[in-house]
Amino acid sequence: MVLALALIAAFQLGSWAFHQLTGLLINILIAFFLALAIEPAVSRLAARGMRRGLATFLVFLGLMIVTAGFITLLGSMLAGQIIKMVEGFPDYLDSVINWINETFHTDLRRVDVQEGLLHSDWLRKYAQNSAAGVLDVSAQVLGGLFQLLTVTLFSFYFAADGPRLRRALCSVLPPARQAEVLRAWEIAVDKTGGYLYSRGLMALISGIAHYILLAALGVPYAPVLGVWVGLVSQFIPTIGTYLAGALPMLIAFTVDPWYAVWVLVFVVVYQQFENYMLQPKLTAKTVDIHPAVAFGSVIAGTALLGAVGALIAIPAVATLQAFLGAYVKRYAVTDDPRVHGHRTRGPAGPRLRRLWERRPSAEESS
Repeated sequence: MVLALALIAAFQLGSWAFHQLTGLLINILIAFFLALAIEPAVSRLAARGMRRGLATFLVFLGLMIVTAGFITLLGSMLAGQIIKMVEGFPDYLDSVINWINETFHTDLRRVDVQEGLLHSDWLRKYAQNSAAGVLDVSAQVLGGLFQLLTVTLFSFYFAADGPRLRRALCSVLPPARQAEVLRAWEIAVDKTGGYLYSRGLMALISGIAHYILLAALGVPYAPVLGVWVGLVSQFIPTIGTYLAGALPMLIAFTVDPWYAVWVLVFVVVYQQFENYMLQPKLTAKTVDIHPAVAFGSVIAGTALLGAVGALIAIPAVATLQAFLGAYVKRYAVTDDPRVHGHRTRGPAGPRLRRLWERRPSAEESS
């Protein structure tokens, strides 16, 4: 009884500790896959005589410079468009009021609408809730920055100390198992790199397609918006498509409200084309898994780990499939027409038909 109680207490303690450390474990998992993604670049620089820590730092520095430059350019563009929208809001409001008056034969005025909005209970409650939610937003921003710092540090250590980590793992395993671990590590690096390559290719295609639409509509900053849609829609899972499409719609609205509708329709149609045609084929070629398996792995990863699971599901499943494929014994497939999808009538077919035709009828049996 004492042993059973001790086991129950240990299980409860372990379960509590696991739930408390779930966030940290997810961050470590993200950092590990990020380290696998930059492993080829770091190894290539290290092979040229550079210290591995310095090579990892240079790779991270390049990624940070590109990211910071893109965010700065996008932020300046977005700030300018918001100022333009605020300055042109009276004109937008006048056009909407004129359309309502002509369509429904009303007599609305902009002054009356503005007075109603300023003295409405909805606006007062919205201002109160916004003021109360400033602290929550600040806490979420600080938490996000802390998670980003955690992921960056762990991924840097995983990439810089990759050989040492592999030696530490292999030191507690027999030689046969060491070869399997090293092979699994190399497979994970290849599959993660292939997955990122497919994502980058889809981001390029998406960016070009949206750039053509925005340039045809005359929306300003079309190249930057195309890059924004391509990157955000591919590298932010689940909600990336909606975040990517919201900004072009907002800027298209400043040119013509109907342009925002056209952008929305194009985003929805292109997303369906990407989900059901482009993504399964590219993922199957670069990661070497079946499109149905890729789609199912994303759904399973989302159910287990949310957005993080959706992002790492495909490289994880591809790695597992390639690793297990080396231990599955395969045989030569028999030369049967049914293997190629051709249905044939065997000798059992006519014999069963003759037996069925010779069966006694209900009157004969009676």
